[in-house]
Amino acid sequence: MTNYQETIIQYIDQHLPIYQEIAKDLHDHPETCNQEYRSSKILADQLESQGFTLTRQVPGHETAFDARYISEKPGPTLAFLAEYDALPSIGHACGHNLLGNYSLLAAVALKEVIDQIGGEIRVYGTPGEEGGPNGSSKASFVRHGYFKDVDAALCAHPGYEYGETATGLANDPVDIVFHGVSSHAAAAPELGKSALDALILAFNGINALRLYLPKDVNIHGIITNGGKAANVIPDYTSARFYLRAKNRSTLNEVYQRVENVVKGAALSTGTTHEFGLFQNAVDDIIVTPTFDQVFSSHFDKVGIPKKDIRKDPERFKLGSSDVGNVSQVIPTIQPTISISDDPIPAHSEEFKAAARSQKGLDSIGYAAKLLALTALDLLEDPDLLARIKADHKESLKKGN
Repeated sequence: MTNYQETIIQYIDQHLPIYQEIAKDLHDHPETCNQEYRSSKILADQLESQGFTLTRQVPGHETAFDARYISEKPGPTLAFLAEYDALPSIGHACGHNLLGNYSLLAAVALKEVIDQIGGEIRVYGTPGEEGGPNGSSKASFVRHGYFKDVDAALCAHPGYEYGETATGLANDPVDIVFHGVSSHAAAAPELGKSALDALILAFNGINALRLYLPKDVNIHGIITNGGKAANVIPDYTSARFYLRAKNRSTLNEVYQRVENVVKGAALSTGTTHEFGLFQNAVDDIIVTPTFDQVFSSHFDKVGIPKKDIRKDPERFKLGSSDVGNVSQVIPTIQPTISISDDPIPAHSEEFKAAARSQKGLDSIGYAAKLLALTALDLLEDPDLLARIKADHKESLKKGN
């Protein structure tokens, strides 16, 4: 290893316990989309204590932050993406208590050498990855130009096996609402207009639509309000759906077709409707193979056993992440880091337990080393960074 690599690895080994304690604290105090006040403050304060300049409550998210360290020499600008939101009811069953610390420790360790090399390190605290009102904040960061002067973005996600970035699905989370006219269901049904009938028609229409959509499209929803009493014609009903597809262009067409189903249900029942996103839209992830290869090249260096490296990449492509929004504008990686010796489904009690297990906590050191060493390669090798950018442009042109 080079001197810079040794410095980074030694720093991570020495300071790992600090970030493990933070991860346990976040796990013990889970906070959901845009409510991560405590978690955000802990992570932002830690970066500030390590010499990063902090701007909080960006861009339009009270629990987001922008942390920067600018070296004395010019060089590339790299952004580490930090997540720290939990899931409703179940808590940190996706391991974001670890993910945020992966990025923090990598960034702080890289800071130990960047003054000699040149460049800028950023850590973007991005709340609400799991979705919710005004969720998927990375889309806000993209929309407000936070990546316009960034050369590449890095993060890693806890999982069962180690592996490279998967594509993921574009996702439009939508709310559907119908407004009708209430009336007594037995005494005067002719005076009512049932918002529930409209919602049921919409559900059935969406189910029928599935047969005529591309195979990569995935639509799933729930009724969030179906009325209050069986003898009262409901004047208000609501549902929430996730519309997913392999790429953004397909999903835009699906969105329009689902909206037409909703309009038709309202027209046939004499009700009115509302339809639209309740949070940021999520884009599919554009994979940059060269970038992931740099990450994977350090597995041996940090002691990752070959047996733990991902064996079934296809099963990791069915979810969605707002990392996709970032990947649409700059080269981005989100490989997986093993936190369990046995297969565990995401968003489960098993995953939640693994996110606080010793292997889960130890994964912070492995992830931070892999991310920091990958970033170091980009800072030291302008030709490599140029190849990654060219590779990203080609991947973007091909799309998913």
